[in-house]
Amino acid sequence: MGERGLILGIESSCDETAAAVVERGARTLSSVVASQIAMHARYGGVVPELASREHLRAIVPVVRAALAEAGVGFGDLDAIAVTSGPGLAGALLVGITYAKALAFARGLPVIAVNHLEGHIHAVLLEERQTMRPGLEGTGQSPVDSLDAQSLALVVSGGHTHLYLAQPLQGTWRYKLIGRTLDDAAGEAYDKVAKLLGLGYPGGPWIDALARFGDPKAVPFAFSQIKTKLHLAGKAPRTKAAKTAPIADLDPHFLFSFSGIKTAVLRYIELHGLRDGVGERIAKMLAGARPPKTKEEALALCPQVVLDLISSFQHAVIGDLMKKTFAAAEALGVKRILVTGGVAANSELRERFSAEATRRRVRVAYPTLALSTDNAAMIAAAAWPRFVAGEFADSGLSADPSLALGR
Repeated sequence: MGERGLILGIESSCDETAAAVVERGARTLSSVVASQIAMHARYGGVVPELASREHLRAIVPVVRAALAEAGVGFGDLDAIAVTSGPGLAGALLVGITYAKALAFARGLPVIAVNHLEGHIHAVLLEERQTMRPGLEGTGQSPVDSLDAQSLALVVSGGHTHLYLAQPLQGTWRYKLIGRTLDDAAGEAYDKVAKLLGLGYPGGPWIDALARFGDPKAVPFAFSQIKTKLHLAGKAPRTKAAKTAPIADLDPHFLFSFSGIKTAVLRYIELHGLRDGVGERIAKMLAGARPPKTKEEALALCPQVVLDLISSFQHAVIGDLMKKTFAAAEALGVKRILVTGGVAANSELRERFSAEATRRRVRVAYPTLALSTDNAAMIAAAAWPRFVAGEFADSGLSADPSLALGR
């Protein structure tokens, strides 16, 4: 083990090429992200082939920038951590191939990290960094104080999972508690935004506009998910079923967001909102910033659209809250970690925090910068594995459907 415990993290699972240097899983020395949002926005979503090509262009300068920002060189590193899955196969391979080549040239170990585990450690990393000063003189390290059993909600454009995260002899173990059966929550946000002409990514726009609508105008509801008798306990044929089995999961902790997406589509058709409204909004969005006043919001969208957006967001967050807090109560957990791209949503943070206070449960989030994909979380998640000597072999490759906590 090196004296400083410096790990270079590399993340390329989707549409962001990221690199970061983190010291002992608790101090971020640098974090650089090259986003592809502008390129993919014209297509309304991520195009895998284009994403892979952009990763190839960005990986070397991004890593160099991360090292320069941290003020270190390759010779100061103790290991290289890289996302091995889940994600887009081609995108993952760019990061993995570069990490392996760099590690071979420098004689460094490679640590493979699950992207979902990285999101969980984004919260832990932030807690360690912000609470470190308060622990001085207590005889405790940040790890001793903060690494306790937690329920983690990972909610993003590609994932909606509940995990019981448990520290065990210096490493972490994860048990899958619940997950989505179809669309992820962030995916539903993007699809609803696209229906309304808000463009991609849709989450930030829905969050910005929802505050100007009536959250109870449209009575969206989520029905209880029931076990399908004809499946005899087997997982349904959905994309989510490939990465996480459901046979042993409590139906009360399963999510489904395809229904509300369809309900929004039906509402749009019923109220004639497809007749030029989406096109008008799309044109007005060109070069626009999120509205800050009611007047600006109304100039962008009619009140009926604002009410629809607000009701949609209110319902989705309500479902996330209901099942997350129910799971925490069932498991006797007093600490909840909310992470992933959707964790940047302002209403989600406000409502989760209020409910946590009411229930006397602690809830924590990453910073906005660490909510979306980044490499600091990958380097932080790699630290316990580095200490335990859990290194990847030369056969490491991409696993697009890599599961966490089977």
